[in-house]
This record gives sequence, C-alpha cells and structure tokens, in this order.
Amino acid sequence: MIMRPGQQLLLPANPLFIWSSLLVALVLNVLPLGRVAWMPDLLALTLVFWAVHQPLRIGVGAAFLFGIVMDVQQASLLGQHALAYTALSFGAIAIHRRLLWFTVPSQAVQVLPLFAAAHAIELVVRLVAGGAFPGVSFLLAPVIEALLWPVVSVLLLAPQRRAPDPDENRPL
Repeated sequence: MIMRPGQQLLLPANPLFIWSSLLVALVLNVLPLGRVAWMPDLLALTLVFWAVHQPLRIGVGAAFLFGIVMDVQQASLLGQHALAYTALSFGAIAIHRRLLWFTVPSQAVQVLPLFAAAHAIELVVRLVAGGAFPGVSFLLAPVIEALLWPVVSVLLLAPQRRAPDPDENRPL
C-alpha cells in the first residue's frame, strides 16, 4: 500500500492488545453508569476502529459475538445489538481502504454515518418489538462517538508508534 507523505510507519498490531482493548470497551459498556440515550457505545467505537485498522483480525463474526454479549447483559431483544454491530462492522470493513487515506478528523466525519446507521438499526428493532422511543437525545450518541474517534485513534495506535530499536542508521 502506498503511504501518504509524512505518514508514520506503524508496527504490527499485537493481537493480545486488540482483544484486550475490546474487552475493556465491553467492560466500560456494561458498567452501571445510569445508561442514558445519548451515552456513546464504546464497544461499537472500538469494533469500528479495529475493523478499519485490522479487518482480517476483527470482523463481522467478532462483532456478532460482542453484540450477543451486549444483548444478554442489557436484557434487550436478543439480536438487537448483534445486528447493529454486524452491520457496523461490515460497513467499516467495506470502507476501510478508502478511510485510511484521510486524516483522522476527516475519518471521524466519514464514520459518523456508520454510527448513525447502527443506532438507527437498534432503534428500529426496539420500536418494532414494542419499545418506547428514547427521545431526541438519542441522536447525540453517534455524534459523540464520531467526536471520540480521534481520541480512540491516538490511544489505540500508540503501542504501534514506538520505534523497535531506533538509532542513527535506522530512523524508523
């Protein structure tokens, strides 16, 4: 893959770090923080990040399993989060090559429709099953997730930015 000028060469991602970051996001999602409609879905954000940066390691299957875990934990309709996460992961994998050519703020703008679609899928499934509309503040969650994209990018790419053995002959 041809890199943009000035783009830093990254080390390979450690699979243990990828899965531990997903588990930390899952734990943060299941914490009893008084779940409100505008609260961002950190697991969905982390799934999209790894589906964009490591599509061969984190795919639709992992998104489905994490979705089932979220459905069971929140006692929601079984498959509600699983459907949203799989659609989100599929969309992220579909655009991952194009998305990586943009700067991180531009990436945040481009993943916003993915997050909005995932929340819309959850809302439609909830409403079809007879649930109540959570209110207009529900529309803030995808925007907050898109605003968190640069923060997540810096945090999750930090271990890959270290130089393995830099010296004056090997500046990479």
